[in-house]
Amino acid sequence: MFVHTVFFWLTNPGSDEDRQALRAGLETLKGITHFEALYIGKPADTRRPVIDHSYDWSLTYVFRDKAAHDAYQVDPIHEKFVENCSRYWQRVQVYDAVE
Repeated sequence: MFVHTVFFWLTNPGSDEDRQALRAGLETLKGITHFEALYIGKPADTRRPVIDHSYDWSLTYVFRDKAAHDAYQVDPIHEKFVENCSRYWQRVQVYDAVE
């Protein structure tokens, strides 16, 4: 199992239009077939010192293995998402984990 988690910080966090545009872009990633599961979310309303809730959107993929992850990275849908939506974020942080 290969888990790929991405956190996005909006360039303009006060813009609901940008927030929804990035969410719509994230939804397009559901068209990629290389994953076992996909979760799109925003920070939960949990407040403890160990929780970072400063991001605006998160994306978590579960892939069968690293090869599936690597195929996702070069998938035309993923590349189009980056091309179309990178203007909406100022920061992206990725965490990859394997079992």
